[in-house]
Amino acid sequence: MNKLLKKTLKVVLPILLGGFILYWVYRDFDFAKAEDILRHGTNWGWMLFSLFFGVMSHVFRGWRWKQTLEPMGAHPKTSDCVDAIFVSYATNLILPRVGEVSRCGVLAKYDNVSFAKSLGTVVTERLVDTLCILLITGITFLVQMPVFMQFFAETGTKIPSLVHLVTSPWFYVVLFCIIGVCVLLYYLLRMLSFFERVKGIVLNVWEGVMSLRKVKNVPLFILYTVLIWGCYFYHFYITFFCFQFTDHLSFLAGLVMFVGGTFAVIVPTPNGAGPWHFAVITMMMLYGVNATDAGIFALIVHGIQTLLVIVLGIWGSLHLSYVNRTRK
Repeated sequence: MNKLLKKTLKVVLPILLGGFILYWVYRDFDFAKAEDILRHGTNWGWMLFSLFFGVMSHVFRGWRWKQTLEPMGAHPKTSDCVDAIFVSYATNLILPRVGEVSRCGVLAKYDNVSFAKSLGTVVTERLVDTLCILLITGITFLVQMPVFMQFFAETGTKIPSLVHLVTSPWFYVVLFCIIGVCVLLYYLLRMLSFFERVKGIVLNVWEGVMSLRKVKNVPLFILYTVLIWGCYFYHFYITFFCFQFTDHLSFLAGLVMFVGGTFAVIVPTPNGAGPWHFAVITMMMLYGVNATDAGIFALIVHGIQTLLVIVLGIWGSLHLSYVNRTRK
């Protein structure tokens, strides 16, 4: 019964957290206007172009993953690596952060790749991605810091008092996001302690982590990494041109919102729902977009990008079964 309760909570709590934040963000929102923009005010040509980058980011990640597996003597099919990435992101919609484990299970099932070793390569990937986002964040902050200072100087914005901060609903949105991250870290530590009790698992994971040292073509690995993050950015930035109220936003403005949204999805909610909306809307208002239009942008863009993840997940699952059945 306890195991069933824990599994249920792992599914329900992220959904409740995301739903709570979405409620606060959109509690007084004009959904009729959002529907009208979706039908008549969206440039679908630009939207489809942005989705292309969304697909390619997964493809490049699959190619890079295969490259880190090869030093361990694992040679999975390229299509299986890409499909596993598709499935993992779709899995994260149901169980946040479980997708990283599920893609290792896919290769273990279809290509006989050691689960523990492939999990180690995933850890390596995440370390590389963390360094990338920290580098992007540092550059963005240095480049755009004068913009923030100018904004506060021209608008006369004052830092809110502690009393006002505590009584603001946005304070509780951020608070719940922090709590969600703490819960995620707790479960990750629990998983690590479990692995330590299983003989041989840690050594295999460590071997996978260290596989990066033996990657044959390091420049190609770096190229894949640059392409992955470039695709992530353009997947988001190009959506600015889908709407009249955001097509004037600059490249650097897109970079600031991209960084904020990237950190927001760390909160364990389905595809960052809630925290991502909060971050993007807040930063978009910083660049002069009114709250309603910013809310419409976040709602439509996040909804379509989530739909893409679902479609790719279904495709990846079906393609895995069909290709491997045919080859057998």
